[in-house]
Amino acid sequence: MTATATPAGLKHVPVITAPEAAALVKSGQTLLVGGFGMTGNPVHLVHALAETDVRDLTYVANNVGEAGLSGGRLLRNGQLRRAIGSFFTSNREAVAAAQEGRLEVQLIPQGSLAEALRAGGAGIGGFYTPTAAGTVIAGDADVRVLNGREMVFVPALRGDVAFVRAWRADEAGNLQYRLTEQNFNRAMATAADLVVAEVEEIVPVGTIPPEGVHTPGLYVDYLVQATLTAEALGSSADVKGSAKKVDEARMHMARRALQELRRGDVVNLGIGIPTLVADLITPEHGVNLHTENGMLGVGPAPEQGGALDYPVNAGKIPVTALPGASYFDSADSFGMIRGGHVDVAVMGGLQVDAQANLANWAVPGKPLLGVGGAMDLASGARRLIVLMTHTDPDGTPKVVPECTLPLTSRGAVNMIITDRAVFEFRQGGLTLTELMPGATLDEVRASTGAPFAEAL
Repeated sequence: MTATATPAGLKHVPVITAPEAAALVKSGQTLLVGGFGMTGNPVHLVHALAETDVRDLTYVANNVGEAGLSGGRLLRNGQLRRAIGSFFTSNREAVAAAQEGRLEVQLIPQGSLAEALRAGGAGIGGFYTPTAAGTVIAGDADVRVLNGREMVFVPALRGDVAFVRAWRADEAGNLQYRLTEQNFNRAMATAADLVVAEVEEIVPVGTIPPEGVHTPGLYVDYLVQATLTAEALGSSADVKGSAKKVDEARMHMARRALQELRRGDVVNLGIGIPTLVADLITPEHGVNLHTENGMLGVGPAPEQGGALDYPVNAGKIPVTALPGASYFDSADSFGMIRGGHVDVAVMGGLQVDAQANLANWAVPGKPLLGVGGAMDLASGARRLIVLMTHTDPDGTPKVVPECTLPLTSRGAVNMIITDRAVFEFRQGGLTLTELMPGATLDEVRASTGAPFAEAL
């Protein structure tokens, strides 16, 4: 299985089977696994590993697959000792394993995870980022003030073995990804001592034009050809499996948020209520939707079809691509966010307080297992709009004097839109600027926990 030179001077990457690839992984190693949800996930390689007796793995991925799929199968088999990722809550079995002490977890914001892998592949020891500053996620990390901003040190990440998924490879190991399947794959292909690429097809050298190569073959040690099926895509297999909770109050909030978006804005919509805004945007609005798993120019969801046919958004829902759309990997995507190139982020919330702090990722009594890209977006977007119900179901205010839930970001919120009111932060204070349909001023006064000025 050693590489040999081709007449063109390029190495010839060996083609092996999935079981042969699985045999390259040893107990106790760190395994990097590409994919965002099940999109771009090397599911055949991971499932072959699930047939072995390898144990005590450290599993590095955005999430641990889905229940019984990809990393979820390794978890079910008891093969994982530790998991490092950003969103474990997409797999209920991973949550249960963490709660029961069967799985050690390290939660990293999604953008920091992508950059840590990129740094590991680039020979950089780590980096400082404003993401997670002042939150429990920062833990005991080194914190410094750089360029006037508090920043948290994140060490680089590397693995012993990386399993990645690409659409095509040539015989020299050059990889080409499809649609939003770059996600974590590109960085992971650089950040391991041994890299196995699972691909849909293997073509002769020269078939992929140089400008179409996303991962150069020098990073790739072995190729495995495996055909992807809808069953391997889990919840992203068909758009019909992604039901949205829609009611008139939520639609009022979405319509009001749309009024804040301007032609030419680059906008990122969080999961939950903000996703309803996407259904209201038309080409005439001139808004360019960004999704953190690697796409700019997101269009509406298709009427039918899944991730075999379409890209997916950050909610793992199949979407269409508008003319002029582009695809990139997760590290580039979060570079856009942290670099201030996203004009508006519209996010859900659990609490917003009088100091413009946001809490939207963790609730008491539940494990802290799913931060995703929220911290990066909240601290990186030029403007942050929060959509949430005005109170909890029991009537407890969600606009509060001080957040009691774990913070997502500090001082970043510009506007709050609830089912009862619109608030803006002006001159450092919370100001009521508008009542939502059906709401009264007395009702808003009675159900808002934080003090506010009125400018109706």
